[in-house]
Amino acid sequence: MKNIFVFALSIVLCSITGYAKEPVKVLIVTGQSNHNWEASSVILQKYLNESGLFVADMAVSPKKSEDMSKFQPDFSAYKAVILDYNGDSWPAATNSAFLQYVEKGGGVVVYHAADNAFSRWKEYNEIIGLGGWEGRNEKDGPYVYFRDGKEVRDDTPGRGGSHGKQHEYVVTVRDKKHPITKGLPASWTHARDELYDRLRGPARNMTILATAFSDESTGGTGRDEPALMVVSWGKGRIFHTILGHVGNEAEHPAVECPDFIVTFLRGVEWAATGKVTQKVPDDFPGK
Repeated sequence: MKNIFVFALSIVLCSITGYAKEPVKVLIVTGQSNHNWEASSVILQKYLNESGLFVADMAVSPKKSEDMSKFQPDFSAYKAVILDYNGDSWPAATNSAFLQYVEKGGGVVVYHAADNAFSRWKEYNEIIGLGGWEGRNEKDGPYVYFRDGKEVRDDTPGRGGSHGKQHEYVVTVRDKKHPITKGLPASWTHARDELYDRLRGPARNMTILATAFSDESTGGTGRDEPALMVVSWGKGRIFHTILGHVGNEAEHPAVECPDFIVTFLRGVEWAATGKVTQKVPDDFPGK
């Protein structure tokens, strides 16, 4: 199985390499998470660097409960910041620098459990659009999902964030014109992964690019839940993907499959530049 994913990665990256005239500098912020960030951040960095489109640095926070006062990445040096972080609060100066960076046009990529983070940080919740867990409820905004092909904003009281058991599921494109999803198949089967549901938040200036059906048979909601989203905040562009669970298993199919790699790299490029120059590779599922 591992060899299949390695082959798929080589096909995807070979189809992408060469599009950028000069690699774009991006930063992965990591160091704490309820997921296996030690593995996921290295995988993301590998995809970014080997694509030929990006040069990816990594800012690793202190461990949980350690002194965070000196954790102050220079966001302004990068075109996009990829958040693979869910943990202790950052210092006030770092929060301020991050907001200033986004407000002035910095790109942000919210990866998987990063939408669990900082539930009491108002501006962060506006930037990610939707989030879950960490005490989120109706006070944080509506549930957002699709029903009968239309977006629904549901103010029903209840907790924010849940998922059923990991399984393969179908991702359906809802916005075929956005640069990230343009040219992708109308739907495809994603590898075994967590499927976040019951996400809720401000959801302002947010567009849902793709959804996934959260089947009740797997512990889901029976609704089409947001899977890929974009948000605007200030002058900043934000790409939010729920895909990509990485646990402590030996293999990580949710991030090793072509559809994750392609949508992640397209999302990073759009967040950083406002454009997507990458072709959809021939091995993309459903193509």
